[in-house]
Amino acid sequence: MAINVNNPEADALTRKFAHMAGVTISEAIVIAMKEAIAKRSKAETPHQTAVRLREKHGVALKDQSRKPLPREAFDAMWDEN
Repeated sequence: MAINVNNPEADALTRKFAHMAGVTISEAIVIAMKEAIAKRSKAETPHQTAVRLREKHGVALKDQSRKPLPREAFDAMWDEN
């Protein structure tokens, strides 16, 4: 199955990467996509990052902090008076 790249920047980046890696353009695309997929699959979610940082710094959430703020708190942030 062929890939048709009509984006000059994508073409230039692919060719540059292929030259740097000493591979064909097709191999460069495969390598780049594998690396991008691996990187994204290992990335933390915002929740995981928050848990990790709380554990690292010894911060525990209290029951009160788990409750949503009342609407008035959000309204107060946007009060233009």
